[in-house]
Amino acid sequence: MSKDKRKAPVEKNETYEAEFVDLTSEGMAVAKIEGFPLFVAGGLPGEKAVIKIMKVGKSFGYARLEKLLITSPDRVKEVDHLGMRAGTMPLQHLSYEGQLRFKQNIVKQDLTRIGKLPDVEVFPTIGMDNPWRYRNKAQIPVRQKDGKLITGFFRKNTHTLIEMEDFHIQDAKIDEAIIKVRDILQEHGVQAYDEASNKGTIRHIMVRRGTYTSEMMIVLVTRSLKIPFVKEIVKKIVEQLPEVVSIVQNINQKRTNVILGEDTKVLYGEDFYHDELLGHTFAISSKSFYQVNPVQTEKLYQLAIDAAQLTGEETVIDAYCGIGTISLALADKAKHVYAMEVVPDAVLMAEKNAKANNISNVTFELGAAEEVMPKWVKAGVKADVLVVDPPRKGLDPAFIEAAIGVDADRIVYVSCNPATLARDLGIFAEHGYITKSAQPVDLFPQTLHVETVVLLSKIEE
Repeated sequence: MSKDKRKAPVEKNETYEAEFVDLTSEGMAVAKIEGFPLFVAGGLPGEKAVIKIMKVGKSFGYARLEKLLITSPDRVKEVDHLGMRAGTMPLQHLSYEGQLRFKQNIVKQDLTRIGKLPDVEVFPTIGMDNPWRYRNKAQIPVRQKDGKLITGFFRKNTHTLIEMEDFHIQDAKIDEAIIKVRDILQEHGVQAYDEASNKGTIRHIMVRRGTYTSEMMIVLVTRSLKIPFVKEIVKKIVEQLPEVVSIVQNINQKRTNVILGEDTKVLYGEDFYHDELLGHTFAISSKSFYQVNPVQTEKLYQLAIDAAQLTGEETVIDAYCGIGTISLALADKAKHVYAMEVVPDAVLMAEKNAKANNISNVTFELGAAEEVMPKWVKAGVKADVLVVDPPRKGLDPAFIEAAIGVDADRIVYVSCNPATLARDLGIFAEHGYITKSAQPVDLFPQTLHVETVVLLSKIEE
């Protein structure tokens, strides 16, 4: 084939008319010119537009939306363009009904393409009545500009801070708290962290708030070991934010994108606040994982509990148990729950939460699931149901091997990544577990993320 024939049919910096035919899992509209795929932020399927070519690769390219010629009926007015630039609300231009269909379709596509499971029924995504102001946690970077502290969010794929004070998807009280804490730090001359020189004090302000309790935790993430005028700062925060029950300093002296460091100091109260979930009260520490949308989490976890089909006689293993949010709900309906978690702080919080809720039929153990589960099996634990809620990377191959060794009748898989879910379901299918349906749940409106609950049943011989 000659070099000319291999050349892309578009040229950088040129403009073209194109129709958007699809939306990727990253939220990019797909246009094709003479079969050559172009990815365009901000477009929607069914729209026609003028696009400008920004980058041309061997098999695909990227373009910028210049002008819409035909608009999708699913397009809605953007609430805040800053949320598009920062990537905090990449789907805000798509109607909420359209977002729910998009997420259902992503799950279906991944199950078919990656898991080779085209026959699994994917139900319509369960959405929210009000898909705004749902986040109960914010981790906001702090930088210096013209001698003042500013807060906001980094522009997508950069370390350039976009000033933002209203995030729209966060609890409004959290947005207010960030501004008040920032201004108090400013009043006392606290310097923001500078990445280039690795100097300065305050790196991030984290705020967590109980959706049902209204209790608030403030975490000051610092590069330095000490905060100047710390007593005065703490006093003012408590005066101006009466919901605050905990103020913690987290120290991170490394040059890293990881937000939290290993060391923490309690500056006020204790290193936890409380919230409620499915009738239980949870103490949540500064480092604890806790779902950011409790309203939808209750729906998600209830689906998982229903899928487990518990009668009160079952032994359940809950892998990746965190602070015990699913474990305690399962324990209400099971004979006994064995739960494990690799994070030491989470196990301590889980045990504390079980005690606070008067639940005794649950055993928590520190360790990796792929190591703990075989040990339990060897000790004679026979699980009827296995519940897994892994991070985005999905299940480790060693875990899947251990899970198959448990030989549970049912596996309930709660996933935050359809691609790794599909991959893992395909592996389980090879080992005698069948998935009949999948239920997406929208925990993150205006974003690309979707949670999914599936039930795997052992194929009867």
